[in-house]
Amino acid sequence: MAAALQRVVIENCSIATVDADDTEYADGHLVLAGNRIEAVGAGPAPDGLENVVRRIDATGHLATPGLVNTHHHFYQWITRGLATDHNLFDWLVALYPTWARIDEPMVRAAAQGSLAMLARGGVTTAMDHHYVFPRGSGDLSGAIIGAARDMGVRFTLARGSMDRSEKDGGLPPDFAVETLDGALAATEETVAEHHDASFDAMTQVAVAPCSPFSVSTELLRQGAELGRRLGVRLHTHGSETVEEEKFCQELFGLGPTDYFESTGWLGEDVWMAHCVHMNDSDIDAFARTRTGVAHCPSSNARLAAGIARVPDMLAAGVPVGLGVDGTASNESGELHTELRNALLVNRLGAHREAALNTRQALRLGTHGGARVLGRDREIGSLEPGKLADLVLWRLDTVAHASIADPVAALVLGAAAPVTASFVNGRQIVENGRLLTADEDAIARTTREEARRLARITGRD
Repeated sequence: MAAALQRVVIENCSIATVDADDTEYADGHLVLAGNRIEAVGAGPAPDGLENVVRRIDATGHLATPGLVNTHHHFYQWITRGLATDHNLFDWLVALYPTWARIDEPMVRAAAQGSLAMLARGGVTTAMDHHYVFPRGSGDLSGAIIGAARDMGVRFTLARGSMDRSEKDGGLPPDFAVETLDGALAATEETVAEHHDASFDAMTQVAVAPCSPFSVSTELLRQGAELGRRLGVRLHTHGSETVEEEKFCQELFGLGPTDYFESTGWLGEDVWMAHCVHMNDSDIDAFARTRTGVAHCPSSNARLAAGIARVPDMLAAGVPVGLGVDGTASNESGELHTELRNALLVNRLGAHREAALNTRQALRLGTHGGARVLGRDREIGSLEPGKLADLVLWRLDTVAHASIADPVAALVLGAAAPVTASFVNGRQIVENGRLLTADEDAIARTTREEARRLARITGRD
């Protein structure tokens, strides 16, 4: 006879479900049964629940779905604070030689640091677009996936690749790229070893050639074919800067969106990072094909890339989520700050105060991200039957207590403390501290590996 599911009951909190109707409860409850949400509703939990192993009095808190990060580069954790006044292309040229010297211990430490900041800040589903694989550097994909598993977060590895180096007209140095066949073979091997297609999967893999200026047309074409043959999603960078637009026009005679479509890179199984420089035709193409977008407002501002047309994308029906991007262009490494920045940055654009509201910002960081990753049936909203990925944000301290609307407090106020974060029904954060890792040890290791990389590359 199967063992009865153990239940966790959370009561007395405000709840923003982010379901299709944006249902909210000023004072409500959640019941978690195993790794699923069993009930969500107003008032206290029903009487007579069996196998309740824990009750949480969440007075003064807001419960939301866990945040979903749709774009990141974990390895950059150990190269933060460099090239702080560069645009994208100059920034890449400055940092590629350093990144080309990373190895497995560095990547493992950087992944631990990146994941620690994400998890303690309310992220329950993370992703990493890793595309730098120096020869002889070790099992970098395995190191990243192992770090995510140990941290206890749900995770997508976008196994990236580059094969267009300086000698072929690209930006990366020649020693920093893979061959076409080598990249495809290694990507397929990573999918075969690590991808889990099940409903409650903790690890998934996407096929992710890096960008038009670091990847050959053939790698894009064959990468798309590989991903669809294996039944996994596709990810890349797109339309990030005016320099990229010029690059694509000069090399391919097409803008980025038309170029991507010509190589099979538009579709509901595809999401792209940034998409800052999109005209009406580009947005229509994304909407028509249901191609997703990872919006990274802080990184776009840090690199002076511009303001993505998120309100227009949403109005057209384009799936949009939020991303941190690499921590060499967003040193905080936190996604919850992107809720606020997405709203504020987009209000600087053409739509002004009507660009985004607080609930749209929260949706971008939760259900929107789940949709972009192809997992909105499982995560991204607080509904019975979905996976138990949720966060309790404390809003009764001096920083938030006088803000009338809890969602506005979360989005527009100071960074709210995370009292509890659950992933797959397991608590991984308590009172702002990780339960699954030693934060102090991670800080020491990341500092040591950053210094080792600096010595190797002559920056110390």
